[in-house]
Amino acid sequence: MKKLNIGLYGLGVVGQGLYTVLQNSKTVDAQIISICVKQDKERSIGLDIITRDQNKIIANSDINVVVELIDDAEDAYQIVKESLLNGKDVVSGNKKMLAAHLEELIQIQKDTGNSLLYDASACGSIPIIRNLEEYYDNDLLLSVTGILNGSSNYILTKIFRYGQDYNAALKEAQELGFAESDPAFDVNGNDSLFKLVIITAHAFGLLVAPEEIFRFGIAHINEFDVQFAKEKGLKIKLVAKVLKTNNNSVSLYVAPQFVGEDEYIYNVEDEYNGVVIEGAYYDKQFMFGKGAGAFPTGSAVLSDITALSHNYKYEYKKLKYFNKPSFSNQLILTIYLRYTRKEDLQYFQFEEISEQYSGKGTHYVVGKIKLETLVAMKETIANLSVFMGVI
Repeated sequence: MKKLNIGLYGLGVVGQGLYTVLQNSKTVDAQIISICVKQDKERSIGLDIITRDQNKIIANSDINVVVELIDDAEDAYQIVKESLLNGKDVVSGNKKMLAAHLEELIQIQKDTGNSLLYDASACGSIPIIRNLEEYYDNDLLLSVTGILNGSSNYILTKIFRYGQDYNAALKEAQELGFAESDPAFDVNGNDSLFKLVIITAHAFGLLVAPEEIFRFGIAHINEFDVQFAKEKGLKIKLVAKVLKTNNNSVSLYVAPQFVGEDEYIYNVEDEYNGVVIEGAYYDKQFMFGKGAGAFPTGSAVLSDITALSHNYKYEYKKLKYFNKPSFSNQLILTIYLRYTRKEDLQYFQFEEISEQYSGKGTHYVVGKIKLETLVAMKETIANLSVFMGVI
């Protein structure tokens, strides 16, 4: 086991969580010797290791591991790239940056021999990526389905369990620190989308651009949608899914989904995440844990740091498969669509409609629609006063 001298970028919630859990870990010989922050403010951590000079850590030859835990995706990309090119191993938690630059960062790892680990980027405390790399390192995988965003799940829990409306549930999530003052990144599905891109690379060996994937969030949910779900004994969860189809292609989407009691994610509540992995011969396996927070995510970062002390690298085995699946949006979904203006229905080219209701100011249909149709019109959908969910 090698000794690790860590340079840390970011001392926010996760950065402080990592600092605390690292002080209490006896299984790795590692210490943080420099911390780069954007703002000067009063901190309990010694000022002698805090800097605002971004280049100081990368230029420090004593530092052999860089841990990047900042919000800004472009700054994170520069830090991670330059650190790898300067001979340092890296741990990152920035899912937006990774989803946008993963192909390039994989090549840099190959060229330099350095390691980039990012289990904390996908599901908080759930070790999904390393499990996909090591345990599910075969072509038997059929799908990965997950609640990947704790903020949205907390809001939906309050709506369904306690009868709160969306705005009240969102406000409570913000007060508790589960949602940001601008919650769009979480509730619109972006956070889940970027995590799904990363998971797909390790699950199926495919590098898919985020803009090619259909995404729809929970911001437009109302009491009519909740009542529809409850009358059918269902809950609504924001779900990210990647699945292999019969023609050896893979499809992805992020959308609200109506789930029943017989589904594992039905009872994933509050800020927790849950991931269901399904395979051809081992059926379904379920992973559950906190998806956000200082200590759960800090512990996931620590796990990556510990792995680096044992010289661990992702092998990206499925990227090397000679018969890996192709990406496709040729998938037919059954969806519930609730709309207020009758003319909005014309934008949706349903293959067939199995249920339809028209009332005073509120209408809905349940029917089959092509995923490629939804992808093509996703900008239009974003500007409509509609709510939709996969059934």
